[in-house]
Amino acid sequence: MKTVNVNQVPADAQFIDVREPDEYAEVHAVGTTSIPLSEFAARVDELDTSRDIYLICRSGNRSGKACTFLKENHDIEAINVEGGTLEWVAQNLPTE
Repeated sequence: MKTVNVNQVPADAQFIDVREPDEYAEVHAVGTTSIPLSEFAARVDELDTSRDIYLICRSGNRSGKACTFLKENHDIEAINVEGGTLEWVAQNLPTE
């Protein structure tokens, strides 16, 4: 699985947050779209497979699972954002 650190996510990235709605509502990286891991399998068709897909969660674990799911079930390579939202916030990157 490809990984990047929080500072390597392009500003115009297709950036998906796989945390649950309550976590997303609390704080999330600017530019993310919420597709909770619990709904991920049913919402795969919302992803634009012609563009890179960056996945983020709280710390990198759930987004890693989502990356593995995409590869194993849909042959889609996604990019896991290491450190997740915790690292995003720690680096003082833009949040909502």
